[in-house]
Formats: sequence, C-alpha cells, structure tokens
Amino acid sequence: MTQAMNTAVAGTASQWLLQPIGGRALKGPQHYAHSIERGIDLTDPEYGALLGDEAEELHALFRGRPARFWGSTRAESKSHAKNKAIDDTRPGDEVLFISDGSVIARATVVLSFRNRALAEKIWGLDEQQRKAWEYMIAVDDVAVLSRPVKHVTEALGWKKDFVQSLIRQTGDKAHRIHALLNMEQPAVPVPRRADRGRLTHDGLLQAMKTLKTNTKPEGPARHKPLALLWAVGRLTAGQERLAPWGEFEDEVGALLAEFGGKDDRRTPEYPFWHLRTSGLWEVQGVTDASFKPSPTALRRAMARAGFSSDAAHLLKKPRTRAHAVALLLAGHLGHTDVDRAALLERTGLGGYMSASGQDGGDPAASSPVGRRSRTVSALDRDRDLPSLVKSLHSHECQVCREPLETRDGRYSEAAHIQGLGSPHFGTDTLDNLLCLCPNHHRQFDKFGIYIAEDWSVHLTTTGEPKWKLTILPEHRINPEYVAYHRELCLRSW
Repeated sequence: MTQAMNTAVAGTASQWLLQPIGGRALKGPQHYAHSIERGIDLTDPEYGALLGDEAEELHALFRGRPARFWGSTRAESKSHAKNKAIDDTRPGDEVLFISDGSVIARATVVLSFRNRALAEKIWGLDEQQRKAWEYMIAVDDVAVLSRPVKHVTEALGWKKDFVQSLIRQTGDKAHRIHALLNMEQPAVPVPRRADRGRLTHDGLLQAMKTLKTNTKPEGPARHKPLALLWAVGRLTAGQERLAPWGEFEDEVGALLAEFGGKDDRRTPEYPFWHLRTSGLWEVQGVTDASFKPSPTALRRAMARAGFSSDAAHLLKKPRTRAHAVALLLAGHLGHTDVDRAALLERTGLGGYMSASGQDGGDPAASSPVGRRSRTVSALDRDRDLPSLVKSLHSHECQVCREPLETRDGRYSEAAHIQGLGSPHFGTDTLDNLLCLCPNHHRQFDKFGIYIAEDWSVHLTTTGEPKWKLTILPEHRINPEYVAYHRELCLRSW
C-alpha cells in the first residue's frame, strides 16, 4: 500500500497489529534482531538502491537513523484475516511483536508499502524459497516489552493463548489492548470533529494556527506554543515523539522561565496535559478519569507525552515542519517580546535562521544550543558536485550572470537550494545546487532573495523582480527545492 493510499483511509482511533515474528526454524529472532533491533542503514548503497518510490519519504522519516522494517507475505485465501491486516495497515497503527509466547516490543507504523527487491535483500526468501516478505512496514518509537501473550488474548476474549499469524484489532478490541498496556486514550474526553479521520497536512497547520491559549490582560499565555516548538525540536533531532514527564518538566520548564510572559507561571504540567485538546498531542500512562495533573501525580504515573503519531509523521517532512514552526512563531509569539532567534536556538531549530541550516556548510551559521546531549556527525557531501555545477555555468552567477575575475581565474560558489543542515535536510544532488557569486550566495542564504515559480529572482523585502535565473538544459533544478526556499523567505520567523 503506497503512502497516497494510506492517507486516504479514515479512522478515529489507534488500530493494533499483532505480529508474531516466527520461530528459530523460520529465522524469526534473527530477522527481528537485524531489521528491528539494529535497523537498516538507508545510506548503505546496497539498500539505498532498492528503496524505490518510497526513498524520499523513508529518508525524511529516519534522517540518518537506522530504519526499522518488518514484512509479511499474503495468505493463499483472499479472505484470510492476514490479508485484511496487510491491506488496511496505515501510519499511526500500533504493532505488538510477539515471540515464544511473549509480547517483546511495541512500535508505531510510519509507512506501509510493497517492495519485493528490498524485502529479499533484508530477509531473503521464506522457508519454502518461494516468497519474500514484500508487504512491508516501516516502524518507529520501538519500545521493549515483556508480557505473556496470553494476557492479550484473554483481554480480547480469545480461547487460545497464542497468535498464529498477523492480525489486526480495531474498535473495542483495540481499546482493550490500550487498557491492558496502560496506554489507553486520555480518560478526559477530547473533542473531535465528526469528519476528523487521519490528520492531514492542512489539518495539522489549522490546529497550529487555532491553538487555544489562556488569554490574560497582558496577552496570551505562552505555555503551549513553547512546548510545541520544543517538541518539534525533539523530532528534528531524531528523538522519540513521546517524552517522559521528568524530561519535559526540566526542559519546557526552563523554556517557560526564559521565554514565558511576565506573569506566566513556570507550570510545565499545564501544556503537558492540556495540549491534548489541540488534536496534535497525546498523553500516555494516565487512566484515572479524576486525574489531577500535578508534577507529583505525573511523576508517579510515569506519564509520557508528545505529538500524536499522525502529527509526528507529518512534522518529519521538512516543508510541513517549516510551515508549522512559522505559524507558532508568527501566530502565537509574533506580538511578544520573545527573541525568536534565541528561542529557535534553544529548541534546536536555529537552522531556520539560514538557508543552509545548522552544520550545513555556512561558516557564519550558528551552532545548535541545546540542553539535550547530541551526537554530531559531519555531513557526507559529494565533493565532485560543486565543481560540476560551477563548470557547467563557466563560473557565471545564475542570478546576475557576472563572473568574478581573480588573479587565478574565475571564482564562483555552489549553493544548496534546500540546505543540507538541520532542520532542512536537503539532498546533496545537482538538482539542489546553484552556481552563484559570493554576494548572491550570501543573500540567498540569508533569505534576501528568492526564486519565483517563473524563475524570476525577487528581493524578499520588496518583492521586486530584479533578475531572471539562468537555466541550462544540462542543469535541471528541482522546483520543489526552490519552493521550499521561497516559503522560508516569505514567512515570518
């Protein structure tokens, strides 16, 4: 099932997949250790060449982290429950992995698709050497569990105490699994639109725009937008979407102390709990309908909170994430005294201050300032591409067409359109490069100029068209990267 098909399926609650991994004779534990525990390196050419139509989305979802995959084969009978589970799987579904009579882990589906070549590369063929696990899912937020599977089957009202093959649970049975694992939906009802379905790009942005905040005479409280920016920063850094209360309390509490309003109280428990009504957020670990979200109570419940799986899936896409951050800054903090550049730095989103991003090759770009420990790795660039794009254009700037003559010959610079660094995560490819003079490179990187849909180059401050971008047949430029840069120029940060 492709992503386009996934997003067309409607639903209002989490669905559960019960997925046995198979015994040792079928190499189940070996396959699980390979593709779930260790994960697959998408930058490995042996795998990268086989990603097919899902390549761009998979890279956006995992951004350098190991990708976690599982797969299935179809049953012979068309009406088999396994086939129904395969056909109906969609992002946001929860998976229970089962081995030797125990539930060993849970995870969240972020993509479902079909890819025989990739499946054969990861797992080989099945025991009869006829089929590959080509009906694949990519999962994230993998959490180790240890619970007898009979607890699950008993909760579902089954007479058997085992799960024979992949099966999907919905509705009341899904809620029973939630309750069993202490992860049911919040006990306090959250308003839902009747036609809500799966969260869409437009729905997410509308929820950001209409975020309800506690308004006081001195202005709206900043708890919720600050917490959401912090949570976006977590996703951008490749961390899990749900954060334990202790981490949220420390880090969002510090943001409230530094960037909160004059009379805002340092109460991180407020956004931790009340963001549930936004349609973007979930809290796990609380099942008591009379729960009072005090710091002590949240700590005792070992509560975790963060973006819903739908929202997290959407926010891993660079254009959606950039639009959401701009809405939070301009819509909810734009008329305040908040130093927005400093706030972006503190939430790990400082890369939005330049088109190259953090670690994107701009020596003037600021480095991330974060409270979380990070593992930093250098960007792996194709060293031949800058020379190629400059050679194709004979070192003439694609904006002004002026070559810069030096004693040693002409000089120009290669500029990435959608920056390589965080949070842009552009591609190091020829269709994402421009040949520019130093002045226009700096102006482009600092959002002083942008490229319109007709390839005219405009001044950002006035919108005035000043130049026409030089286009060569042998240097194709991807309009998607141009649109991404243009949107950054035209939004309020």
